Amino acid sequence: MHSKRARFLVALLAALCLLAFSLACSKSADDEEDAADGGGDDSAEVALTPYKSGGQEGSIAGTISFTGAPPAPKVISMEQDPVCASSNPNAVAEDLVVSGDKLQNVFVYIKDGKAGDRNISSFKFDVPAQPVKLDQQGCRYVPHVTGIQTNQPFEVLNSDPTAHNVNVDAKLNDKFNQGQPPSGAPITKQFKRAETVIPVKCNQHPWMRAYVGVLSHPFFAVTDKDGHFEIKGVPPGTYTVVAWHEKYQQGITQSVTVGASEKKALDLSFSSQQLAEGQTEGGILRMLPALDLPMLGEHH
Repeated sequence: MHSKRARFLVALLAALCLLAFSLACSKSADDEEDAADGGGDDSAEVALTPYKSGGQEGSIAGTISFTGAPPAPKVISMEQDPVCASSNPNAVAEDLVVSGDKLQNVFVYIKDGKAGDRNISSFKFDVPAQPVKLDQQGCRYVPHVTGIQTNQPFEVLNSDPTAHNVNVDAKLNDKFNQGQPPSGAPITKQFKRAETVIPVKCNQHPWMRAYVGVLSHPFFAVTDKDGHFEIKGVPPGTYTVVAWHEKYQQGITQSVTVGASEKKALDLSFSSQQLAEGQTEGGILRMLPALDLPMLGEHH
């Protein structure tokens, strides 16, 4: 009897040890994945060194061009929502905005690199208290592409006289899917982890799209209508810079060295030949029957 009980206890102890080992391995793998994606929990921030300006910061500035003939802009039909149709009668898609040969809405950011002998990811940068705002105007998101730091307030406004649905499809951060009435109260959130790039959509108006790049540092910019960008306050060092655009499956990656107080020039270009297959088709985007439309409250 005692022998059977002893064997049972030994087997139970072995099973518990195996379970504990499996959980430890799983947590280690999750932590490695978080680190690879620029994530990690809040406790990891304790080990970061607060960044202090050395007074020799430089900048990275330039122009993003588009080579080749851009496809004709897609016309958006908003006829199923009279408010949208009347407020924005000549709407076109914003997924590829080219003026002359300059490309707008490119998110340019420092992915990694070293400031002197320290990896930029080892620093903790001040987080602006001022929110980054995403507005809904004329049944479109304004701005179409934006950037924000982790833990900085993210404020979504609705300036339209019609209801919208803000669906933020994050992968590393908390998703949220929330209805917003006409001229309703702002929706304010924060992103805890670095994530590039988070798509935002409106389930009620499927042509509405925006993109938010979330970084743990302030070294990013979005190209304007002239294709120009400027990343300010960059510490001297060598970095990997990425130019991201929604129409391209892969962005452009470039190594850049910034000297003390240097204004580094960086001009890049995307080609019409590099556009992903099927994304250059012209036509009209129409409003489809809406699905998953939370008008009140919030869904995760």
